[in-house]
Amino acid sequence: MSKPGQEEEPGSGPAPRPGLVSDPVVSSSPSPNPGLNKTPRSRWKKWAVRSGCALLALTVGVLIVDRLFPLPARGADAGLVVVAEDGLPLRTWPSRDGVWRYPIRPDKVSPYYLQALLDYEDRWFYYHPGVNPVAMLRAASQWIRSGRIVSGGSTLTMQVARMIDPVLRQPGSRKVSDKLRQMARAVQLELHYSKDEILGLYLAHAPMGGIVEGVEMASRAYLGKPSAELSLADAALLAGLPQAPSRLRPDREPEAAQRARDKVLQRMADQGIWTAAEVADARIETVVAQPLRARWLAPLAAERMRQQSSPGRRRAGVVQTTLNPETQSVVEHMLLDRVDSLPPKVSMAVLVMENDSLAVRAYAGSADFSDAKRYNHVDMVRGVRSPGSTLKPFLYAMALDQGLIHSESLLVDAPQSFGGYQPGNFQASFTGAVSVSQALQRSLNVPAVDVLDRVGPAYFASTLRSAGVRLRMPQGATPNLSLILGGGGTTLEELVGAYRALAHDGLAGTPRMTPRAPRNEFRLMSPGAAFIVRDILEGGGQPDRAREGTERGIAWKTGTSFGFRDAWAIGVTDQWTIGVWVGRPDGTPNPGFFGANVAAPLLRDIVAALPVAPPKARVQPEAVGKAEICWPLGLPAASTAPEHCQVRRAAWTLDGAIPPTLPDRLGLGALLETVWIDPQSGLRTRPDCRIAGNPREQANWPSHLRPWLASQVGPASQLPAWHPDCVPAGSAGNLRIVGLDDGATLLPVPGARELSVNVEVLNASGPVYWLLDGQVLNSDGTVGSGDSVIARADVDAASPQGDARSRRLRFSSAGAHALTVLDEAGRFDRVPFQVRGLPPS
Repeated sequence: MSKPGQEEEPGSGPAPRPGLVSDPVVSSSPSPNPGLNKTPRSRWKKWAVRSGCALLALTVGVLIVDRLFPLPARGADAGLVVVAEDGLPLRTWPSRDGVWRYPIRPDKVSPYYLQALLDYEDRWFYYHPGVNPVAMLRAASQWIRSGRIVSGGSTLTMQVARMIDPVLRQPGSRKVSDKLRQMARAVQLELHYSKDEILGLYLAHAPMGGIVEGVEMASRAYLGKPSAELSLADAALLAGLPQAPSRLRPDREPEAAQRARDKVLQRMADQGIWTAAEVADARIETVVAQPLRARWLAPLAAERMRQQSSPGRRRAGVVQTTLNPETQSVVEHMLLDRVDSLPPKVSMAVLVMENDSLAVRAYAGSADFSDAKRYNHVDMVRGVRSPGSTLKPFLYAMALDQGLIHSESLLVDAPQSFGGYQPGNFQASFTGAVSVSQALQRSLNVPAVDVLDRVGPAYFASTLRSAGVRLRMPQGATPNLSLILGGGGTTLEELVGAYRALAHDGLAGTPRMTPRAPRNEFRLMSPGAAFIVRDILEGGGQPDRAREGTERGIAWKTGTSFGFRDAWAIGVTDQWTIGVWVGRPDGTPNPGFFGANVAAPLLRDIVAALPVAPPKARVQPEAVGKAEICWPLGLPAASTAPEHCQVRRAAWTLDGAIPPTLPDRLGLGALLETVWIDPQSGLRTRPDCRIAGNPREQANWPSHLRPWLASQVGPASQLPAWHPDCVPAGSAGNLRIVGLDDGATLLPVPGARELSVNVEVLNASGPVYWLLDGQVLNSDGTVGSGDSVIARADVDAASPQGDARSRRLRFSSAGAHALTVLDEAGRFDRVPFQVRGLPPS
């Protein structure tokens, strides 16, 4: 019991007796201090629940605010930079606000710059949540004590927030509300991005003066080097530049920039990050920066990449190409060196591709990108133009694979009609008997049309299409014989991809402009056909020739389109395929401009300037063999009778096939036939003729070659004339030239400066062809074409044009000549003569 007047303490009273359990005391009044009745564990649970609820509410609030006020889209207003294989900017497109940026990852930047940046701007970058409270409190206390800003409290994350938020980027955004917005954005950035991603945003958006943002663009623009190669002095310079980018621009204020750089260097030395010796060496460097200006390399290639990377819209980032800056620069300088020698409005295009990787190393779509008169913005690497004779190597490769020919098969280079199509050669002259190798090397048209007619134009076009060469023809047109002379359009890019087959076992490919582009290869010809055709283009194709001395192993082919509109030269080496085009992008003719005199010299110069890899051993495919063959039959010499082997040649064969000479188009007899000869007169007779004859096997030459056989082969090639009593029934008389005797000598009238003679052909069947010294007499009476035109003969004004049965020949110089006339039946007459009494030619 308590004493009177003394309150009883809570819980006091008589103690329970030992051994008894006291009954619980139930009180209706609350306890003065209920918390004292709870255990520490219960108090912890209550605190944890309250903290969890508060944290959940804060998280929900942050998420709601984040949804209501999202971060600006990453790179939404940025530009695009197209770079070479080593990262060198080829062409830069600014952002919508006119700024040049070059996004780059932190691991691609010099560690010196990252050290200087983090130590100078934000040493606690990897530890704070976007806002550094210690730095903010320090900056606030300094501002309160001094009444001005002494040091900033912004973290790198806060600076990135200011860079990417349009509101914070506006001039004058220095209010307290703006600072709070910046801090909120920094927290948002930390929630959405990793530290390296935030650092990457800073590296791309840091203001560097003028229209330059980001360390990579600043390093390229001011210092001419990638940011990965920054020295200590360079790193300090660019780390301090964002503090006052306008006042510290190294190209305009080098002294101020150097003072700012030295301040950063001193900080690095004071912190012990760089040694005093390193900093002293860095201080020696003088700040020298190149002026800001657009430096374009491969501008049309870059434009192509921009179009392909962002169709219909602009997208931020970097597009890497396969272009090699040094090779590209060499090619562009070569074009600029030549452009002044070209007529106005003539342009050039060059494509250089690496064979193994299909990577494009140089791409020049126009001759001079600064000259609008030359259609500088027209990319002629992709322009569809007539390829001229550049498709001929593929035709002969297909004929080899089909077993129609070998490298020395006998072909006919003489006037012929192919269903009304009468092609002529570039020089308007004809050779007569030629081999496949000669026809390809000299780019003869008539033999190529002959072979295409046998291969099939539709097959030829479809095979090229499957290998990436799409021949564009007029709407509704079908493949025809004109394709081999440039009757269908293609592009320089497609030709380069196809020619690569010659150096890569017959596999054509699509040139790759980016490292990630797919590697597309197509079978265009067999490895054996590729070997043979390349050997022909490289050195003539004779298997027994010496292989030393070929000019760096270049297999090349030229082409000229109809009317001198396009001049081409495509070359192949072990390492490279190079294509050159010269012409006017609007398709206007350029008389006198053809592949051999315009495009080929540039091709050779480019090949000489390209890097040379160690030479590869040329491995002859197992399918390729060597054989001695005989003309006119085209069969192996070992199995040909001596009297039938009138010309012996060494040939490349494919898969052991030695096909005979192609059948005579006129069908005037088999390659090998039995003839009867009168032993008395030596003239030709028939078994049913009263003049008896002795049979003998005769090897026949194609009928169209007969005018050339006497000079090319000799008497052995000639069939005797028919005995007058044994001429076959229905046979027309012999074709004959009248007006000019065999072996005649022509003299001018005394005092005259020229002479003329009228000639006529008798017994002709169908169209006739007049040739003077092997060159076709054109319908206007001239001889030759292009620069080779020689006004030595003309058509009598009274004579019909085209296949005129009569001609008037005019001569203004002395010399020996031969006049030949042929008809479509394969008959001919040839008259040699001389002109004297005039000045020599």
